[in-house]
Amino acid sequence: MAAYGLYTHIASNKLRSMLLLAGLFALVYVLVYAGALVAEVFIDDSETAAYYLRHAFSDLLKAAPIATVVAAVWIVIAYFFHQSMIDAVTGGHSVTRQEQPRLYNLLENLCISRGLTMPKLKIMESPALNAFATGLNPRQYSITVTTGLLDALNDKEIEAVLGHELTHIKNGDVQLMVVAVIIAGVVGFFGELFFRLFTNLNWSSGGSSSSGSSSSSRSSSSSSDSKSSGGGAIIVIIIAIVLIVLAWLLSQVVKLALSRSREYLADAGSVELTKDPDAMISALRKIEGRGELPGATSAVMELCVDNPREGFADLFATHPSVQSRVDALVKFAGGRDPGPLPDPAEETEQLETEQAGAQDGPPPLSQGPWSDAAGPASPPPVPAPSPSGAPAANPMGPWGRH
Repeated sequence: MAAYGLYTHIASNKLRSMLLLAGLFALVYVLVYAGALVAEVFIDDSETAAYYLRHAFSDLLKAAPIATVVAAVWIVIAYFFHQSMIDAVTGGHSVTRQEQPRLYNLLENLCISRGLTMPKLKIMESPALNAFATGLNPRQYSITVTTGLLDALNDKEIEAVLGHELTHIKNGDVQLMVVAVIIAGVVGFFGELFFRLFTNLNWSSGGSSSSGSSSSSRSSSSSSDSKSSGGGAIIVIIIAIVLIVLAWLLSQVVKLALSRSREYLADAGSVELTKDPDAMISALRKIEGRGELPGATSAVMELCVDNPREGFADLFATHPSVQSRVDALVKFAGGRDPGPLPDPAEETEQLETEQAGAQDGPPPLSQGPWSDAAGPASPPPVPAPSPSGAPAANPMGPWGRH
């Protein structure tokens, strides 16, 4: 469903969320079928490939209700506890107005100005400059901001970032992103589980075959039968591996549903809320290259204002570049671009160089009212006595007139 405006974009996000949930069940069935193929081979490795494919499909029909229930339970768990999982990964915690009056007031003013429900406010202790929104319904919506963002940005820039995240909530982007993370997570988990199971079974079967070959030799007829039957087993194992890899790749492609246009719309929504395109541009320039959250997974980074991680040839990157976003704001919102800020690595290197130079150089010369750069301080001048021997009139000293 193509989105030609804000309301069609919101409707498109809702439709995509439903399709992604349906895709979750389809990918789970693919994984179950691949697991059934592997199980049939290890139960009896003397059959043909057609036999394995037919019996694995029968096993899939029997296991489909169980797989459906497992997938539904995972969706329910993710629906109610996805925020707790994200907080466990990022270390975010809720704050009140008393704890963060500056940030709380900025968010509350934006919500009041547009009649939006106030989301929960969370803080993540990290020097990175980033923020993200999560939630599947108005009672779960929350915005998480890093402490590094609070320290580096002024009030107008923070307000622009909060407007960006509020627009994601308003447009339904948050729901789509959370659903995509759920699908990628469950398929990745079961795919890794099958790979580990297959690896363990392969090692155990290899050990048994080697011991059997060392104890006795097989007859020529049995060896020919094993060769003919082993070919079917090998083909089925390859099919199972391909299906597992395909399911994992499809779960990653699901992330492409996180259209990059949502970031442009969120930037535009922030400008609409704050009426200040320069603040959004300045915030993006400060965040650029400084948003990497240490220890965060790729799924969490895809929720953030800026995701500096890029896929192969930028094909799987879920965020457009900061430069393209700034260019759009300059072109369509009339903002002014101050230009890219120095790279953080270059700033750190320059600071270390300056500190090293300051330590290696000579100590600064002390200067004050009692000394100069030439040497130690000399005593204050004493007025010369008058010819009559009487002290001179109005003598001056280091403290002024006597």
